[in-house]
Amino acid sequence: MGFDYIKKLPTPDEIQAEFPVPEALAKLKSERDKEICDVISGQSDKFLVIIGPCSADNEESVCDYVNRLARINDKVKDRLILIPRVYTNKPRTTGEGYKGIIHQPNPEQKPDFLQGLIAMRKMHIRVMEESGLTAADEMLYPENWGYVSDILSYVAIGARSVEDQQHRLTVSGFDVPAGMKNPTSGDFSVMLNSVYAAQHSHSFIYRGYEVKTTGNPYSHTILRGAVNKHGNSLPNYHYEDLSLLLQMYNERDILNPACIIDANHNNSGKKFEQQPRIVKEVLHSRRLNPDIKNLVKGVMVESYIKEGSQKIGEGIYGKSITDPCLGWADSEQLIYDIADLV
Repeated sequence: MGFDYIKKLPTPDEIQAEFPVPEALAKLKSERDKEICDVISGQSDKFLVIIGPCSADNEESVCDYVNRLARINDKVKDRLILIPRVYTNKPRTTGEGYKGIIHQPNPEQKPDFLQGLIAMRKMHIRVMEESGLTAADEMLYPENWGYVSDILSYVAIGARSVEDQQHRLTVSGFDVPAGMKNPTSGDFSVMLNSVYAAQHSHSFIYRGYEVKTTGNPYSHTILRGAVNKHGNSLPNYHYEDLSLLLQMYNERDILNPACIIDANHNNSGKKFEQQPRIVKEVLHSRRLNPDIKNLVKGVMVESYIKEGSQKIGEGIYGKSITDPCLGWADSEQLIYDIADLV
Protein backbone atom coordinates (compact mmCIF):
# COMPACT_ATOMS: atom_id res chain seq x y z
CA MET A 1 0.00 0.00 0.00
CA GLY A 2 1.06 3.59 -0.64
CA PHE A 3 -0.24 4.78 2.73
CA ASP A 4 1.97 5.23 5.77
CA TYR A 5 -0.32 5.42 8.82
CA ILE A 6 1.45 7.91 11.08
CA LYS A 7 -0.87 8.00 14.11
CA LYS A 8 -4.56 7.79 14.95
CA LEU A 9 -6.13 11.18 15.53
CA PRO A 10 -8.84 11.93 18.12
CA THR A 11 -12.40 11.68 16.86
CA PRO A 12 -14.49 14.85 16.52
CA ASP A 13 -16.36 13.93 19.73
CA GLU A 14 -13.08 13.54 21.60
CA ILE A 15 -11.74 16.87 20.36
CA GLN A 16 -15.01 18.65 21.19
CA ALA A 17 -14.97 17.13 24.68
CA GLU A 18 -11.35 18.17 25.30
CA PHE A 19 -11.82 21.69 23.92
CA PRO A 20 -15.50 22.42 24.52
CA VAL A 21 -17.44 25.53 23.57
CA PRO A 22 -18.64 27.21 26.78
CA GLU A 23 -22.42 27.31 27.24
CA ALA A 24 -22.62 31.08 26.76
CA LEU A 25 -20.78 30.84 23.45
CA ALA A 26 -22.99 27.95 22.32
CA LYS A 27 -25.98 30.24 22.93
CA LEU A 28 -24.26 33.02 20.98
CA LYS A 29 -23.67 30.65 18.06
CA SER A 30 -27.29 29.51 18.07
CA GLU A 31 -28.48 33.12 17.91
CA ARG A 32 -26.03 34.01 15.14
CA ASP A 33 -26.96 30.90 13.16
CA LYS A 34 -30.61 31.91 13.21
CA GLU A 35 -29.83 35.48 12.15
CA ILE A 36 -27.84 34.25 9.17
CA CYS A 37 -30.43 31.62 8.23
CA ASP A 38 -33.11 34.32 8.33
CA VAL A 39 -31.16 36.33 5.74
CA ILE A 40 -30.81 33.32 3.42
CA SER A 41 -34.52 32.47 3.76
CA GLY A 42 -35.62 36.08 3.18
CA GLN A 43 -37.09 36.58 6.64
CA SER A 44 -34.48 39.27 7.33
CA ASP A 45 -33.39 42.02 4.93
CA LYS A 46 -29.97 42.40 6.54
CA PHE A 47 -26.94 41.95 4.27
CA LEU A 48 -24.17 39.43 4.91
CA VAL A 49 -20.54 40.56 4.74
CA ILE A 50 -18.21 37.56 4.96
CA ILE A 51 -14.83 39.20 5.36
CA GLY A 52 -11.36 38.36 6.56
CA PRO A 53 -7.99 36.86 5.71
CA CYS A 54 -7.49 34.48 2.81
CA SER A 55 -6.09 32.04 5.38
CA ALA A 56 -6.15 32.17 9.18
CA ASP A 57 -2.52 31.28 9.79
CA ASN A 58 -1.80 33.12 13.05
CA GLU A 59 -4.09 33.24 16.09
CA GLU A 60 -2.87 36.60 17.39
CA SER A 61 -3.29 38.56 14.17
CA VAL A 62 -6.55 36.79 13.27
CA CYS A 63 -8.07 37.66 16.67
CA ASP A 64 -6.74 41.22 16.38
CA TYR A 65 -8.46 41.50 13.00
CA VAL A 66 -11.76 40.03 14.20
CA ASN A 67 -11.80 42.28 17.27
CA ARG A 68 -11.50 45.25 14.90
CA LEU A 69 -14.50 43.86 13.01
CA ALA A 70 -16.42 43.59 16.27
CA ARG A 71 -15.96 47.31 16.95
CA ILE A 72 -17.37 48.12 13.51
CA ASN A 73 -20.18 45.62 14.01
CA ASP A 74 -21.64 47.72 16.80
CA LYS A 75 -22.12 50.56 14.30
CA VAL A 76 -23.61 48.59 11.39
CA LYS A 77 -25.45 45.65 12.98
CA ASP A 78 -28.85 47.15 12.21
CA ARG A 79 -28.15 46.68 8.47
CA LEU A 80 -25.30 44.17 8.15
CA ILE A 81 -24.27 40.84 9.63
CA LEU A 82 -20.48 40.65 9.71
CA ILE A 83 -19.13 37.10 9.46
CA PRO A 84 -15.36 36.86 9.90
CA ARG A 85 -13.49 34.55 7.56
CA VAL A 86 -11.47 32.19 9.75
CA TYR A 87 -10.31 29.80 7.03
CA THR A 88 -8.29 26.94 8.50
CA ASN A 89 -8.07 24.78 5.35
CA LYS A 90 -6.73 26.05 2.02
CA PRO A 91 -7.25 24.29 -1.32
CA ARG A 92 -4.13 24.17 -3.47
CA THR A 93 -4.53 23.95 -7.23
CA THR A 94 -1.38 21.85 -7.71
CA GLY A 95 -1.24 20.36 -4.22
CA GLU A 96 1.76 22.51 -3.34
CA GLY A 97 1.90 25.26 -0.73
CA TYR A 98 0.46 26.11 2.68
CA LYS A 99 -2.74 24.13 3.25
CA GLY A 100 -3.96 25.85 6.40
CA ILE A 101 -3.55 25.79 10.16
CA ILE A 102 -5.02 22.29 10.49
CA HIS A 103 -2.10 21.01 8.41
CA GLN A 104 0.56 23.32 9.80
CA PRO A 105 -0.15 25.21 13.02
CA ASN A 106 3.22 26.82 12.34
CA PRO A 107 3.55 27.56 8.61
CA GLU A 108 7.34 27.34 8.86
CA GLN A 109 7.32 23.83 10.33
CA LYS A 110 6.24 20.38 9.15
CA PRO A 111 2.59 19.25 9.25
CA ASP A 112 1.19 18.28 12.66
CA PHE A 113 -2.49 17.43 12.39
CA LEU A 114 -3.15 16.84 16.08
CA GLN A 115 -1.72 20.21 17.05
CA GLY A 116 -3.47 21.70 14.01
CA LEU A 117 -6.89 20.51 15.17
CA ILE A 118 -6.20 21.92 18.64
CA ALA A 119 -4.94 25.24 17.24
CA MET A 120 -8.00 25.52 15.01
CA ARG A 121 -10.48 24.99 17.83
CA LYS A 122 -8.66 27.27 20.25
CA MET A 123 -8.58 30.07 17.67
CA HIS A 124 -12.27 29.76 16.76
CA ILE A 125 -13.35 29.68 20.41
CA ARG A 126 -11.15 32.68 21.21
CA VAL A 127 -12.65 34.57 18.24
CA MET A 128 -16.16 33.96 19.61
CA GLU A 129 -15.20 34.81 23.18
CA GLU A 130 -13.42 38.08 22.40
CA SER A 131 -15.52 39.45 19.55
CA GLY A 132 -19.04 38.09 20.01
CA LEU A 133 -18.91 37.02 16.36
CA THR A 134 -19.03 33.50 14.92
CA ALA A 135 -17.08 32.66 11.82
CA ALA A 136 -17.09 31.17 8.34
CA ASP A 137 -14.69 28.50 7.12
CA GLU A 138 -14.24 26.47 3.96
CA MET A 139 -15.13 22.77 4.22
CA LEU A 140 -12.23 21.33 2.25
CA TYR A 141 -12.45 17.89 3.88
CA PRO A 142 -16.04 16.69 4.46
CA GLU A 143 -15.01 14.16 7.11
CA ASN A 144 -13.71 17.03 9.27
CA TRP A 145 -17.15 18.58 9.76
CA GLY A 146 -17.49 17.16 13.29
CA TYR A 147 -14.39 19.03 14.42
CA VAL A 148 -16.03 22.40 13.63
CA SER A 149 -19.79 21.76 13.69
CA ASP A 150 -20.21 23.50 17.05
CA ILE A 151 -18.15 26.60 16.20
CA LEU A 152 -19.03 27.67 12.63
CA SER A 153 -22.02 29.73 11.53
CA TYR A 154 -21.29 29.61 7.79
CA VAL A 155 -19.54 27.17 5.48
CA ALA A 156 -18.25 27.62 1.94
CA ILE A 157 -17.71 24.76 -0.52
CA GLY A 158 -14.94 25.71 -2.92
CA ALA A 159 -14.84 25.75 -6.70
CA ARG A 160 -12.75 22.56 -6.84
CA SER A 161 -14.99 20.69 -4.37
CA VAL A 162 -18.48 21.66 -5.50
CA GLU A 163 -18.80 18.79 -8.02
CA ASP A 164 -17.66 16.19 -5.49
CA GLN A 165 -20.38 13.78 -4.35
CA GLN A 166 -19.14 13.50 -0.76
CA HIS A 167 -19.14 17.27 -0.30
CA ARG A 168 -22.70 17.56 -1.60
CA LEU A 169 -23.97 14.74 0.59
CA THR A 170 -22.18 15.99 3.70
CA VAL A 171 -23.55 19.53 3.28
CA SER A 172 -27.04 18.00 3.30
CA GLY A 173 -26.44 17.25 6.98
CA PHE A 174 -25.19 20.70 8.00
CA ASP A 175 -27.36 22.83 10.29
CA VAL A 176 -25.86 26.13 9.11
CA PRO A 177 -25.93 27.94 5.74
CA ALA A 178 -23.53 26.51 3.17
CA GLY A 179 -22.50 28.37 0.04
CA MET A 180 -21.70 26.29 -3.05
CA LYS A 181 -19.26 28.13 -5.31
CA ASN A 182 -19.44 27.93 -9.07
CA PRO A 183 -16.74 25.56 -10.40
CA THR A 184 -13.63 27.03 -12.01
CA SER A 185 -15.29 26.41 -15.39
CA GLY A 186 -18.00 28.88 -14.35
CA ASP A 187 -20.85 26.44 -15.09
CA PHE A 188 -23.95 27.69 -13.21
CA SER A 189 -25.82 24.41 -13.72
CA VAL A 190 -23.12 22.46 -11.83
CA MET A 191 -23.36 24.90 -8.92
CA LEU A 192 -27.17 24.76 -8.85
CA ASN A 193 -27.13 20.95 -9.04
CA SER A 194 -24.92 21.02 -5.95
CA VAL A 195 -27.38 23.28 -4.13
CA TYR A 196 -30.27 21.02 -5.10
CA ALA A 197 -28.40 17.91 -3.91
CA ALA A 198 -27.45 19.56 -0.61
CA GLN A 199 -31.05 20.56 0.08
CA HIS A 200 -32.25 16.95 -0.02
CA SER A 201 -31.96 13.98 2.32
CA HIS A 202 -29.33 11.32 1.55
CA SER A 203 -28.07 8.02 2.92
CA PHE A 204 -24.33 7.34 2.62
CA ILE A 205 -21.19 6.16 4.42
CA TYR A 206 -19.58 8.79 6.65
CA ARG A 207 -16.61 8.24 8.98
CA GLY A 208 -17.31 4.50 9.08
CA TYR A 209 -21.05 4.85 9.75
CA GLU A 210 -24.16 4.46 7.66
CA VAL A 211 -25.86 7.85 8.00
CA LYS A 212 -28.98 9.60 6.77
CA THR A 213 -29.22 13.38 6.52
CA THR A 214 -32.23 15.69 6.66
CA GLY A 215 -31.25 18.06 3.85
CA ASN A 216 -30.01 21.64 4.25
CA PRO A 217 -32.59 24.23 3.09
CA TYR A 218 -30.01 27.00 3.56
CA SER A 219 -27.55 25.80 0.93
CA HIS A 220 -27.13 28.48 -1.74
CA THR A 221 -24.82 29.74 -4.49
CA ILE A 222 -21.61 31.75 -4.45
CA LEU A 223 -20.36 33.46 -7.63
CA ARG A 224 -16.55 33.66 -7.56
CA GLY A 225 -15.68 34.13 -11.22
CA ALA A 226 -14.31 31.53 -13.60
CA VAL A 227 -11.32 30.65 -15.78
CA ASN A 228 -11.45 30.16 -19.56
CA LYS A 229 -9.48 27.58 -21.53
CA HIS A 230 -6.57 30.00 -21.82
CA GLY A 231 -6.38 30.52 -18.06
CA ASN A 232 -7.84 34.03 -18.15
CA SER A 233 -10.22 35.21 -15.42
CA LEU A 234 -13.89 35.61 -16.34
CA PRO A 235 -15.92 37.66 -13.84
CA ASN A 236 -19.53 36.66 -13.16
CA TYR A 237 -20.78 39.39 -10.82
CA HIS A 238 -22.26 41.70 -13.48
CA TYR A 239 -25.98 42.50 -13.80
CA GLU A 240 -26.34 40.08 -16.72
CA ASP A 241 -24.78 37.24 -14.70
CA LEU A 242 -27.12 37.87 -11.78
CA SER A 243 -30.12 37.98 -14.12
CA LEU A 244 -29.12 34.65 -15.66
CA LEU A 245 -28.63 33.04 -12.26
CA LEU A 246 -32.05 34.30 -11.16
CA GLN A 247 -33.62 32.82 -14.29
CA MET A 248 -31.90 29.47 -13.69
CA TYR A 249 -33.03 29.44 -10.07
CA ASN A 250 -36.62 30.06 -11.22
CA GLU A 251 -36.41 27.03 -13.54
CA ARG A 252 -35.52 24.72 -10.65
CA ASP A 253 -37.26 23.45 -7.55
CA ILE A 254 -34.80 24.97 -5.06
CA LEU A 255 -35.69 26.40 -1.66
CA ASN A 256 -34.63 29.87 -0.53
CA PRO A 257 -32.95 31.17 -3.72
CA ALA A 258 -29.91 33.10 -2.54
CA CYS A 259 -26.51 34.15 -3.82
CA ILE A 260 -23.34 35.55 -2.29
CA ILE A 261 -20.82 37.39 -4.48
CA ASP A 262 -17.14 36.64 -3.89
CA ALA A 263 -15.40 39.89 -4.81
CA ASN A 264 -11.94 38.37 -5.09
CA HIS A 265 -10.60 35.23 -6.81
CA ASN A 266 -11.47 35.20 -10.52
CA ASN A 267 -14.04 37.97 -10.13
CA SER A 268 -11.17 40.36 -9.46
CA GLY A 269 -8.49 38.43 -11.33
CA LYS A 270 -6.88 38.25 -7.86
CA LYS A 271 -6.38 42.02 -7.97
CA PHE A 272 -7.42 42.52 -4.36
CA GLU A 273 -7.67 46.30 -4.65
CA GLN A 274 -10.60 45.86 -7.10
CA GLN A 275 -12.85 44.36 -4.42
CA PRO A 276 -14.49 47.63 -3.27
CA ARG A 277 -15.38 48.52 -6.87
CA ILE A 278 -16.86 45.07 -7.48
CA VAL A 279 -18.91 45.16 -4.28
CA LYS A 280 -20.31 48.58 -5.20
CA GLU A 281 -21.31 47.37 -8.68
CA VAL A 282 -23.16 44.45 -7.09
CA LEU A 283 -24.97 46.80 -4.73
CA HIS A 284 -25.87 49.00 -7.72
CA SER A 285 -27.37 45.97 -9.50
CA ARG A 286 -29.45 45.24 -6.40
CA ARG A 287 -30.84 48.78 -6.48
CA LEU A 288 -31.76 48.48 -10.16
CA ASN A 289 -33.80 45.29 -9.83
CA PRO A 290 -35.82 44.20 -6.77
CA ASP A 291 -35.62 40.55 -7.83
CA ILE A 292 -31.83 40.73 -7.91
CA LYS A 293 -31.94 42.47 -4.53
CA ASN A 294 -33.92 39.55 -3.14
CA LEU A 295 -31.44 37.09 -4.67
CA VAL A 296 -28.11 38.64 -3.64
CA LYS A 297 -27.85 38.25 0.13
CA GLY A 298 -24.24 39.24 0.70
CA VAL A 299 -20.63 39.53 -0.41
CA MET A 300 -17.30 37.89 0.39
CA VAL A 301 -14.16 40.02 0.75
CA GLU A 302 -10.57 38.94 1.38
CA SER A 303 -9.15 41.38 3.89
CA TYR A 304 -6.46 41.51 6.57
CA ILE A 305 -4.59 44.06 8.66
CA LYS A 306 -1.85 44.76 6.08
CA GLU A 307 -2.70 44.85 2.39
CA GLY A 308 -1.16 42.49 -0.14
CA SER A 309 0.62 39.26 0.65
CA GLN A 310 4.00 37.96 1.79
CA LYS A 311 6.04 34.82 1.49
CA ILE A 312 6.11 32.36 4.38
CA GLY A 313 8.93 33.36 6.72
CA GLU A 314 8.85 37.10 6.10
CA GLY A 315 7.09 37.54 9.43
CA ILE A 316 5.03 40.66 8.65
CA TYR A 317 2.26 40.85 11.25
CA GLY A 318 -1.27 40.69 9.85
CA LYS A 319 -0.27 40.13 6.21
CA SER A 320 -1.55 37.21 4.14
CA ILE A 321 0.76 34.29 3.36
CA THR A 322 -1.63 33.07 0.64
CA ASP A 323 -3.71 35.32 -1.66
CA PRO A 324 -3.24 39.10 -1.36
CA CYS A 325 -5.87 40.87 0.74
CA LEU A 326 -7.36 44.32 1.13
CA GLY A 327 -5.77 46.28 3.99
CA TRP A 328 -7.61 47.27 7.16
CA ALA A 329 -8.26 50.97 6.40
CA ASP A 330 -9.82 50.15 3.02
CA SER A 331 -11.78 47.27 4.53
CA GLU A 332 -13.23 49.43 7.28
CA GLN A 333 -14.30 52.07 4.77
CA LEU A 334 -15.81 49.39 2.52
CA ILE A 335 -17.96 48.05 5.36
CA TYR A 336 -19.30 51.53 6.10
CA ASP A 337 -19.95 52.06 2.38
CA ILE A 338 -21.88 48.79 2.17
CA ALA A 339 -23.98 49.79 5.18
CA ASP A 340 -24.84 53.08 3.43
CA LEU A 341 -25.71 51.43 0.10
CA VAL A 342 -27.75 48.34 1.02
